[in-house]
Amino acid sequence: MATYAIGDIQGCYHAFQALLTQLDFDADRDRLWLVGDLINRGSGSLEVLRWCYQHQHALTVVLGNHDLHALVVAAGIVNAHRGDTLGELLAAEDCPQLLHWLRNQKLMHQEGDYLMVHAGLLPQWTVSQALSYAAEVELVLHSDDYLDFFKHMYGNLPDHWHADLRGMDRLRVITNAATRLRICSAQGQMEFKFKGELQDIPAGFMPWFDVPQRATKDTQVIFGHWSALGLQQRNNIYALDTGCLWGGKLSAMNLETKGITQVDSHPLDKPISLKAI
Repeated sequence: MATYAIGDIQGCYHAFQALLTQLDFDADRDRLWLVGDLINRGSGSLEVLRWCYQHQHALTVVLGNHDLHALVVAAGIVNAHRGDTLGELLAAEDCPQLLHWLRNQKLMHQEGDYLMVHAGLLPQWTVSQALSYAAEVELVLHSDDYLDFFKHMYGNLPDHWHADLRGMDRLRVITNAATRLRICSAQGQMEFKFKGELQDIPAGFMPWFDVPQRATKDTQVIFGHWSALGLQQRNNIYALDTGCLWGGKLSAMNLETKGITQVDSHPLDKPISLKAI
């Protein structure tokens, strides 16, 4: 038995299947941790979700910003963005079943020595606090009130955490940190426009994982979301989004050995040359 964490798939079904073959993955023996952004922008969102639904017994999934976006588009709350590739999924007969399963996934997951989140953690959050805050969002996502949450989910404000936040502002900050965060100030003010490489981070900000005295610095954190960051394995952080959608690679890390397995992007996944989000 082996457990593998896999970076952002984003509808790259053929690369995903090639990676599973390379791993000799057996759903009756092994487990997969998926760091979110299972779908959108690649051509195979429907196929990826169908595979995940069929093999859900072997999966642990956290939601990414593209997954949440697909749910909001499917609910008719916002229009699809230019470059979205959700049409086939939304037209499928089993779309309601697949999206119901997706909506009921976690925002964060802790098991053994690892914590998995799609994007990041605010520096003042301890592990127990982060999981508790994520559970607040999960409770709404998994309830009958999820549509009201979706109507207020988008937005960049508030851009920092304080414990007396309430209502939708509180849920939005938690969701933005877990699914959109790349950089923040030393005090935890989030900045959402930057999507580039480390050397180009604007003054006054830093990667969320490099904030001095980050409360989770002694926890091994697995995440994705930041394709320009590339593969990182250092100081208890494991960044696994290696830009498969943009012509890079799809990466898996063995949680027992920390060994990395990668496959190239696949031409049938039709990466779209748009600015990453």
